[in-house]
Amino acid sequence: MAAKIDFKNTLEGYRAKHGEFRVLDIPEMQYLMVDGLGDPNSSPAFAEALEALYPVAYKLKFASKLELDRDYVVPPLEGLWWAGDMDSFTVSRDKSRWDWTMMLMVPEWIERDIFEAALGKVGSKNPPVRPGDVRLGSLAEGRCVQILHVGSFDDEGPVLERMHHEFIPRHGLRLEGKHHEIYLSDFRRTAPEKQRTILRQPVVAA
Repeated sequence: MAAKIDFKNTLEGYRAKHGEFRVLDIPEMQYLMVDGLGDPNSSPAFAEALEALYPVAYKLKFASKLELDRDYVVPPLEGLWWAGDMDSFTVSRDKSRWDWTMMLMVPEWIERDIFEAALGKVGSKNPPVRPGDVRLGSLAEGRCVQILHVGSFDDEGPVLERMHHEFIPRHGLRLEGKHHEIYLSDFRRTAPEKQRTILRQPVVAA
C-alpha cells in the first residue's frame, strides 16, 4: 500500500511564516466547495456548510484509499471571503456583509465520477442539511502574497492592512481575486490566541 500523503508537508501553498509576507505562485487546485453569506459566528448556513463538507471529504479519502490505493490526510479547511467593500475586512470588520466559500482541497486524481459516488453515499444515510450544496470545483489563483497569522480572527485587520496597503503596492502589485484563509488550527477546538491561519491574497502586476 502506498504511503499516506500529508499535503501540508508536500505543497508549498500550505507553508507560511509568522511576521513574514511571501510572494509565491499557486497552481490550479481542486476543491470541495460550499457557498454562503453572513457572519460565520452567527450564521446557521456556515455551520451547515462545514457539516456538509467533511462527510464528503472523508468519503473521497476512503474511496481513494480502497479503489485507487492512494491514501492521504484530509487537508485543512480553507475559505474565500469577499464583500462589495473590501474595507469591511480591514477596517469595519462587518462580518454580516461578507460572502464566503468554504473549501477542502481534493487531490487532482479524484475525478468527478468518484465525487458523485461519494456525494450519493453521504446523502443516503443520516445526510447533513446541505449535501446537495457541495460542489467539486477548481481554483486558479496564480501569484499570491501570504503570511501566517497567529491569534484571533478579529486581530487579522492590521495584518491585512499592511498586506494590502504596504507590502503589495511596494512590490509593484495590486489585489486581484478573493481573500483566502487556510485554517491550520481547528478553530472549534483551539483557543483564539493560539489559532494559526494562513492569510493569502492573489495579486497581479500593477
